[in-house]
Amino acid sequence: MDIRKVIILGSGPAGYTAALYTARAGLKPLVFVGPQRGGQLMWTTEVENFPGFPEGVMGPELMDRMRKQAERFGAEIVDKQVTSVNLSSHPFEVKVDGETYPSQTLIIATGASARWLGVPGEEQHKGKGVSACATCDGFFFRGKEVVVVGGGDAALEEATFLTKFATHVTVLVRSNALRASKPLQQRALGNDKISFLYHTQVEEVLGDGVKVIGVKIKNSQTQETSELSTSGLFVSIGHQPNTGMFEGQLELTKGFIVRKPDSSHTSVKGVFAAGDVADWNYQQAITAAGLGCMAAMDCEEYLASQE
Repeated sequence: MDIRKVIILGSGPAGYTAALYTARAGLKPLVFVGPQRGGQLMWTTEVENFPGFPEGVMGPELMDRMRKQAERFGAEIVDKQVTSVNLSSHPFEVKVDGETYPSQTLIIATGASARWLGVPGEEQHKGKGVSACATCDGFFFRGKEVVVVGGGDAALEEATFLTKFATHVTVLVRSNALRASKPLQQRALGNDKISFLYHTQVEEVLGDGVKVIGVKIKNSQTQETSELSTSGLFVSIGHQPNTGMFEGQLELTKGFIVRKPDSSHTSVKGVFAAGDVADWNYQQAITAAGLGCMAAMDCEEYLASQE
């Protein structure tokens, strides 16, 4: 099998931007989209803070545009998931569906996945009332009451979106204040269909064997427990980086890939990281795209130095 100049793992804003830049540089990148084509923005409704869209743009539409733009310049994008990588050999080895793809360089843009609460009843009711994606599942809760767990931007975006379907949304916040941006707070706090419970955490998901019927909650100040009736539980407490296949091969911190200062270079020469998989601070679509650009340019420079 021919040795690729660059293989890109992941298809969010970082992966597609890296694909666009490397394709325009004539590197003919091969992109494996991963488990979620288009990344987390495929689960997002209206994106209002990505430059160039004054009226906003739907997440899936934005990702589709990015993909088509990369393909226009020659990026080969494959809807498959990488099963393992070998960074100790050179060229690097990327395994997909039992086949091995060798490459001179890798750009890792595998993103992050939703965190779960880890409480009793949660796992059993995933897909039966427990969800981490309001965009995916909100329609199924038309005319019902639901609960959202979290106090950040994503949680309030989910809560606001769910008011299109649910009769009421209760947001459970562990601390005494919201962490979300002021515009999102103002929008949610001004919505009559959204209420908030602070100092509150979920102890257990309650179900009747078929669906969610409520949650057992605890007030961290009074230590009192109670039951809250609900038809759905939407968990929005952040994400964890998708770095499992790189453990022991790349330097990680808090599970995220470590980048060298002011670059996308990782602890292995020829391997670059971009997007949420290497960003534990900002985690925005625009910063992911910027890191994708950096990774592509660093990759191009590295390949030129090797010739």
